[in-house]
Amino acid sequence: MRMRGGLKRQVVARFIIVVLLTLLLVETVLALAVKKYYYSSIETVLTNHASVSLSFNSKYSNNLYFTTFKQNLNELVQNLSYESAELEIIDLDYSVLATSSGFASESKRKTDDVKKAIKGKTGAWVGKTKTTDEKVMAVSTPMVYNGQTLAVLRYVTSLEEVDRVLLRLLLLSMVMGMAVLFVVLLVSLTLANSIVKPIKRITAASAEMALGRFDVRVKETDRNEIGELAKTLNYMASEIARSEGVKNDFISSISHEIRTPLSSIKGWSETIQTGSMQDEYETRQGLSIIAKETDRLIGLVEELLDFSRLDKKRIHLDVRRVQIVGLLEDVILQMKSKAKKKQISILLPLNDEVQDRKWAVSGDPNRLRQVFLNLLENAIKFSHPISTIELRVEQLDQEVIIHVMDWGIGIEPQHLSRIESKFFQVNPQAEGTGLGLSICREIINLHDGKLEFQSEHGEGTTVSVTLPQHDQPPIEAVTDV
Repeated sequence: MRMRGGLKRQVVARFIIVVLLTLLLVETVLALAVKKYYYSSIETVLTNHASVSLSFNSKYSNNLYFTTFKQNLNELVQNLSYESAELEIIDLDYSVLATSSGFASESKRKTDDVKKAIKGKTGAWVGKTKTTDEKVMAVSTPMVYNGQTLAVLRYVTSLEEVDRVLLRLLLLSMVMGMAVLFVVLLVSLTLANSIVKPIKRITAASAEMALGRFDVRVKETDRNEIGELAKTLNYMASEIARSEGVKNDFISSISHEIRTPLSSIKGWSETIQTGSMQDEYETRQGLSIIAKETDRLIGLVEELLDFSRLDKKRIHLDVRRVQIVGLLEDVILQMKSKAKKKQISILLPLNDEVQDRKWAVSGDPNRLRQVFLNLLENAIKFSHPISTIELRVEQLDQEVIIHVMDWGIGIEPQHLSRIESKFFQVNPQAEGTGLGLSICREIINLHDGKLEFQSEHGEGTTVSVTLPQHDQPPIEAVTDV
């Protein structure tokens, strides 16, 4: 079976290696344990037989029997023999005196078991016979009388049949091990596929996204880390698609914003150039429009520059004590003409507490003016003609809160959470770049303040700006990062 894919091959190979090593270890330990068990059992049987036979023979034999045991070797062999093993009676000089088979070897038995038995202890030995090259086990025990070893009784049994049984058990265990290994291979292949296939889907989807197809989605069926990865990838794609949409809307909006004043400037420039310039009113009107549209372009560029500086954390604050009421009065005066066109009244009610306290905040007056100009301009833009906009100032817990309230068209709930997003506009075709509130948020954050919105569609909007009072430690100016 040929497996494609590095990860799949690695998963299967590592599973097989781990299981194979485990099987080899288990089978080796098992084979050694079974062999030891069989050999120990044979040794125990022969040892017990020798011990019981000698004890029985000693009990019913007289002293003359032991002193003349060499004359009674045949009787001794008959009494002490064991049907599953050959009995050898060995002299203290390692010579074989008699055997149960009747074939006495002329060679001497100098194996470890015999040497141990001559010293008065029972010994065992496993090896091969010199004559038949057969694997045998020998158990030797001393024949003791009055504390002296007279001879050695040696029982020898073949291990060939035992080894054949052990070999069959080993082969059976190997077959079982191969079966286990095959099952593990199938399981590991299934597991590898369950890992590799989702990764392949994610890889294919990522390749599609790299080509700009952000509508591609990965199935999120897996309830594990791969499923989380798929969910994250889908979220990333949706965010990129949204950002792309916002970017396209911004490009369309900014193109419109730039094209309109440029068209006016070009049109009036051509009109003035082709005219006789004798009509002073028309010339002044054209120059006035050119100046107005130029200021509009400058404001647009400044807004884009502010956004770039804020985005790169490279904006400077000239922090000082700012009289907030005076700043708001200047803003109202500056926006008065724009509000007058829609017959909108801008109110700043000042009670005795506000006038007496003359609340001040720590901040950059130009940047704060920029924020309130933007908020007031938005309030005018979305207020109904012949209506009112109210600015309220209050103090709470060493903070000054400024509310900008209008009773205009309000903001729909689905747009309320996104109005501060970069480039976002409720109406993409409306005038503006969609950066104003985003810039306001960044400026207020630099002042350690808060910018909050409350709105009901069709009933109006309240924007609250919270700034620390000046009697708190002054804010350090932000420098280049």
